[in-house]
Amino acid sequence: MSKKINQDLFVQVDKIIAEKIRPNIQLDGGDISLVDVNEQAGIVTVKLSGACLGCPLAPLTLRLGVERELKQALPEVKQLNVVE
Repeated sequence: MSKKINQDLFVQVDKIIAEKIRPNIQLDGGDISLVDVNEQAGIVTVKLSGACLGCPLAPLTLRLGVERELKQALPEVKQLNVVE
């Protein structure tokens, strides 16, 4: 986890997850939550829960959905990591 979090970037990422990403994931019985934002490295860390755990499509959803959405909205985001 990063020791220094840019609260503004954290808030921006959290807002995108809450408004654009989470509702779609919840439609399938899953959920996603923001764990950390390392501004210096451009790394966003999220946690999946619910139906997403063990879902064979979760990696595809993360890369083509979540990561792409975040990178398009916030160019400072370079990578998405997932914790269990």
